[in-house]
Amino acid sequence: MQILCSKTAPHTFSLFRFQETCLRVLSFCNSNSFKEGVCIHSPIIKLGLQHDLYLNNNLLSLYAKCFGVHHARHLFDEMPHIDVVSWTTVLSSHTKNEHHFEALELFDMMLSLGQYPNEFTLCSALRSCSALGELDCGMQIHSYVVKLGLEMNPFLVTSLIEFYTKSCCSSVEVCKLLSLVKNGGDVVSWTTMISSLVETGKWGGAFEIYVKMVEAGVYPNEFTYVKLLGAVSSFRGLVYGKMLHAQLIVFGAEMNLLLKTALVDMYSKCRGMEDVIKVSNLTPDYDVCLWTTIISGFNQNLQVREAVTAFLDMELSGIRPNNFTYSSLLNGSASILSLHLGEQFHLRVIVIGLEDDLYVGNALVDMYMKCSRSTTNAVKAFRRIALPNVISWTSLIAGFVENGFEEESFQLFAEMQAAGVQPNSFTLTTILGACSKMRSVAPTMMLHGHIIKAKADIDIVVGNALVDAYAGGGMTEEAWSVIGMMKHRDAITYTCLSTRLNQKGDHGMALKVFTHMCNDGIKMDEFSLASFLSAAAGLGTMEAGKQLHCYSVKSGFQRYNSVSNSLVHLYSKCGSVHDAYRAFKDINEPDAFSWNGLISGLASNGYVTHALSAFDDMRLAGVKPDAITLLSLISACSHGSLLDLGLEYFYSMEKVYQITPKLDHFVCLVDLLGRGGRLEEAMGVIETMPFKQDSLICKTLLNACSIHGNVALGEDMARRCLEHDPSDPAIYLLLANVYDNAGLSDFGEKTRRLMRERGLRRSPGQCWMEIRSRVHHFSAGEKINDEINEKLEFLTTELRNRGYQYQENEDKIYHSEQLAVAYGVLNVPTMVPIRIYKNSLICPHCHTFIMLSTKVVGREIIVRDRKRFHFFKDGQCSCRGHP
Repeated sequence: MQILCSKTAPHTFSLFRFQETCLRVLSFCNSNSFKEGVCIHSPIIKLGLQHDLYLNNNLLSLYAKCFGVHHARHLFDEMPHIDVVSWTTVLSSHTKNEHHFEALELFDMMLSLGQYPNEFTLCSALRSCSALGELDCGMQIHSYVVKLGLEMNPFLVTSLIEFYTKSCCSSVEVCKLLSLVKNGGDVVSWTTMISSLVETGKWGGAFEIYVKMVEAGVYPNEFTYVKLLGAVSSFRGLVYGKMLHAQLIVFGAEMNLLLKTALVDMYSKCRGMEDVIKVSNLTPDYDVCLWTTIISGFNQNLQVREAVTAFLDMELSGIRPNNFTYSSLLNGSASILSLHLGEQFHLRVIVIGLEDDLYVGNALVDMYMKCSRSTTNAVKAFRRIALPNVISWTSLIAGFVENGFEEESFQLFAEMQAAGVQPNSFTLTTILGACSKMRSVAPTMMLHGHIIKAKADIDIVVGNALVDAYAGGGMTEEAWSVIGMMKHRDAITYTCLSTRLNQKGDHGMALKVFTHMCNDGIKMDEFSLASFLSAAAGLGTMEAGKQLHCYSVKSGFQRYNSVSNSLVHLYSKCGSVHDAYRAFKDINEPDAFSWNGLISGLASNGYVTHALSAFDDMRLAGVKPDAITLLSLISACSHGSLLDLGLEYFYSMEKVYQITPKLDHFVCLVDLLGRGGRLEEAMGVIETMPFKQDSLICKTLLNACSIHGNVALGEDMARRCLEHDPSDPAIYLLLANVYDNAGLSDFGEKTRRLMRERGLRRSPGQCWMEIRSRVHHFSAGEKINDEINEKLEFLTTELRNRGYQYQENEDKIYHSEQLAVAYGVLNVPTMVPIRIYKNSLICPHCHTFIMLSTKVVGREIIVRDRKRFHFFKDGQCSCRGHP
């Protein structure tokens, strides 16, 4: 070849001999993909042999194999003469390199120039049609096959089978192909059809073809069974897998390493590791692929110890592990969060020089992100990957998001694009998850713009992530807009939106999502049902909740703990403790969430003793309490004036249950001590707790100072609160109450006046109530009709006659609670309790007003505020004067 490529080549050989030698060299280079063979292109031109079609076709094939489609297309366009071989070479090159549009353009050009294709040209064109899902184009090629009389050609039959089975065609075309296969097909044709159906996820169709294959008298071979076992592995159908295992023995399929590995993979994915060991011992033959499949099977079934043992056995047998083996072992280490084990395999990877391998590098990134709180080692592993792909970048970005480094994840996303790696749907979903965590709208809009600019279809996964990000950032209209643009929607789409609306407190809109979901023809799953039950609980709409409860029973979703727990929460929030307890008893195996819901529900409804008993039952049932359990118990003790027991629960958190108290627990402890009058102790807790003081915990103690009239400490707490949030009017009102209860009403009035002078107003309270399946809303200070006004004046007069004094500077009767009481007295049937739901804490004046009103109207009134239920009856309240 060196002589051919030298300048003296034309003088060394005769023209005929040179031409013959070139053909031999090109043939050899084509067979072995030696790109050095193109060096004879120049001598060919110098000798004027560029018109030799046979030489050019061989040269064209070499360019296509070694230098890609662009160089091959350039040579093809310059060739003075072309034939069907030329067309087929360049067309098949485009198909192999996934340039399918260009391949079909070449096919159309070929036909328009009057060139008849051969079976190989048609096979390549059909593969491009299959890849693009061009059913019409493929069917035209099929008709062309028939026109040319090639319908019995085995290559074309196989390509047509592959095309139709991958193009979501109707059963009519498949039946046509079946007739072709039955007439002239062999085991290869049948296996191709099965393989194509398996690859497109049509597993049922694959098994139907298998049955017809056997009925046609064609015996399946080991390749047929490998494809069918792959289908079983995908849908985890152990029964079908065992049936195939039995039949391959009956039909005498050769138990080679390929089939043996497929059986091991099937049993691994169907959780049959005992069968894996039996199959692996059927023959003494092992290779690295079989060992890796065994190791992966153990890891998939969380039997990491057994996977490591298999790895050691593999090395003892003399078979060297490859990159896939180590990536599987690293994935196993990540699954059990064993950093030590992962680091040991990392050392082995370094020793054998696989650290820059793509699969090993991706596994290292994933392992370090899951097993270590630090991202440093994961970044180091990523930087050592020779050519990171989209999976590498996505793993790294996901790790940063999961570890709370949202801003850094955006920097990585930008770096990924700068490196020329385009994000896939999983990358976009991951980075949109960072937007949801940040609750920031700007990054979400930027990513949405990127998706539109890239002209990428908003598939269901990315669409759902966009909905979640927009709704999480408070942009509900934009979330609805994305839903409208999505070509396909599912239950997750609407669940994301309703869940975010619930988190915002917009339970009414969250419940309306259910109507849109039904209009879209999408059925609820257990997660969407739980979200809608949570919305009904937030609104306190018993009727809507009961309808959803009926649906859960009818659809069988009640068996899911997520739904049953939501039912307990629903009835607790609606003040129906008996229904909540009944829903709890229907749970087969209550978990910590179930018990927490029951304990919290009983406590908030005033059943403190029952809540404590439920906690004892929880421990007897062997369910371990968590941080939420203890928070509910301390809160219950606070509202039940069980100071010593509440302290006992708090101090048992670390000693007994190994639970580190969070800030919420310290807030509850301060409330417990404050209600019990131990204000100095509560102050000591604030000073010594391992958290930075915030406005909430200071306001909690300020409220306790208001109850007990401790002016000095109250002023100190008010000062601290204002340092955190100087624009909060609640601080001024609480301090004014401190002065009022200490007998310093002048200071109280001055504090209120100061609040007004600074332009601060308490956000108007809102209440709502459900009457005959309709929700009625009330806002403080809103205009009222004459009937409600007359009822309020009647109640005011009666209460004044009984000695209750209103403050003259503010008209308290127009608070939302009072409007709701008057409306309830007028519209709720006499024998039914009036149920009122409030979005904030009930104020002391309204509390007294409602408590005394029950004696005047002779009605039971139930109010649920932000913290608890208040059961008013006969001039008394279940909170015993400590709202």
